Amino acid sequence: MVKQLGTEVVVIGGGIMGASTALFLRQRGIQVVVLERDLCGSRSSGVNFGGVRRQGRSLAMLPLSQRAHQHWGRLTALIGTEAEYERSGHFKIARSEADMDSLVRYAEKTRDCGLDLQLLDGAALHKRFPIGGAQVVGGSFCPDDGQANPRLLSPAFATAAARAGAQVFEHTPVLEVAHNGQRFVVRTPDMEIRANVVVNAAGAWAGQFAEQCGEPVPMRIRPPAMGVTEPLPFFLHWSLGVEGGSIYCRQVRRGNVVFGGGPGLVLDDTRARNRHTTVWAQLPQLVELLPQLKNAQLIRTWSGNEGALPDHEPIISESSRQAGLYHAFGFAGGGFQLGPGVGDVMAELIAQGRSSTPIDAFRIDRFSDPACST
Repeated sequence: MVKQLGTEVVVIGGGIMGASTALFLRQRGIQVVVLERDLCGSRSSGVNFGGVRRQGRSLAMLPLSQRAHQHWGRLTALIGTEAEYERSGHFKIARSEADMDSLVRYAEKTRDCGLDLQLLDGAALHKRFPIGGAQVVGGSFCPDDGQANPRLLSPAFATAAARAGAQVFEHTPVLEVAHNGQRFVVRTPDMEIRANVVVNAAGAWAGQFAEQCGEPVPMRIRPPAMGVTEPLPFFLHWSLGVEGGSIYCRQVRRGNVVFGGGPGLVLDDTRARNRHTTVWAQLPQLVELLPQLKNAQLIRTWSGNEGALPDHEPIISESSRQAGLYHAFGFAGGGFQLGPGVGDVMAELIAQGRSSTPIDAFRIDRFSDPACST
């Protein structure tokens, strides 16, 4: 027998975006149901690097990132766990003068954005950060950026939402979303839910849903290539990135070094893994940057399906086609830090019809312009 439910909002997807949206909706007194096909936080939200980084984001994204930063600062009060979060700092390294010039230009552009970036080069750099050897010519340090454990944090948002009164259903795929002229009708294998609002936060699979709603977007799957070493004596105090990409890493307090960089391999619609060619490219870069890893044992690699858009910006907006439908997806490579801010913005957008944080750059209809769709 199919169970009948009525609610104000249905959120499709129990990752950090969907779960945090549900939590902030409940804080505004709004009824919400979360539908997750697998386990909350088990997909994109649980396989990422765990960087809690504002440095390096686009100017359009920084106000949202700053809003998220405020929530990270009260994480335990917000969701009941610290999830190994620490403001350890994020250090971006330049390995050439050209890359250092790029860091200098970024610091100038973001001077008034609250990042408090510290540029270092020469002897000052090697005195403060004795890593990387002679190949490092400079760097940019963001002292209040940091890191956290995505495998702890992402499910914790769903637990907090449930504790606040959200109805969270795991192992519950959505079969169909229709609109009867008055309300949305969301069907799962054993439920039919009527709601005034639907939030599409289905991660790498959100594009399929948007297309069914008449709003196709040029999203592709971009699997991260991640790995972790055995525990080592603690030596790396900051989350570390390299200007221009290629490699990034951090060391957790237990001593394991988590790293990423390069593409993983998509296996099918639901699975991905690291690829051996990428691992072989990652390891020498890591050892060159951090000689402490020369004899370290690699104990695990992994990947996952993340959705990426061609302009590297997410979609956070109301539908351009259907009133009451909202989208929040396309966060590959940078959604983890944004999660609390996105949830707060989505709840505000639904409750008040507007966001106090600028999100116009993230409209879904920007891809109706052919110049933006490639």
